[in-house]
Amino acid sequence: MKKIEGILRDQRAASFPLTICMVLSLMILFCGISEYFRLQIIAAGVREAVEDAVITVVNDNYAGVYHGVREGYSGSYQAFGGGWEETLNEGDIYSYLDSTLGTRLSGGRHVKFAGDHNNATEYAIDSLAVTIRNAPLAPSDPRNAQRFEAEAEVALEVPVRFGGKVLPSVQMHLKVQAGYTEVF
Repeated sequence: MKKIEGILRDQRAASFPLTICMVLSLMILFCGISEYFRLQIIAAGVREAVEDAVITVVNDNYAGVYHGVREGYSGSYQAFGGGWEETLNEGDIYSYLDSTLGTRLSGGRHVKFAGDHNNATEYAIDSLAVTIRNAPLAPSDPRNAQRFEAEAEVALEVPVRFGGKVLPSVQMHLKVQAGYTEVF
C-alpha cells in the first residue's frame, strides 16, 4: 500500500499510467453495473405486466365466482342440466402483453425489438402457462377452502450487451399469482 502511495505522490509523472488504469477499471465496473440494472428493470417491467394480465383474468371471472343467485363464494360454476359445471376463462394474456409491452409475435415468441430496428432484440417472452384453481362448490369448511386463483408463468430471455458485443442471453422464469379474495 505504501508503494502505491509513493507512486501517486511521485513528481515524475509515474502515476499517469496507474491513473489511466484506475479510471478504465472504474468505467468497466460502471458498465457492468449498468447492464445488471438494465436486466433488473426489464424483468421487473415484464413481471408487472404479467401480473396485471393475471389480475385481468381473475377480474374477468369475477361474475362467476360470486353469483347473485346463490349465496357464498363458490367457484366459477353455472347450472347445466341437473348439476353444476365449471366455467373458467383463461383470458388472452399474450394479447394483453403485446399491447402493454409493445411485443409482437416473431418465430413463435413474443419479442420486443429495441428502437426502430427490427434486428436488435431487447427481450423475448414465451412458454406461457396459465393455471386456474377454482374454489370448490359449496365447501364444507368455507374458511379453509381453496380460493379462486390464477397463476401464470413465462420464460423471459434478455440478451446481454457489454462492450459493444452481444453476450449469451439471460433466461429467467417469472411466476405470478392473483386470487379473488372475498370482502364480506
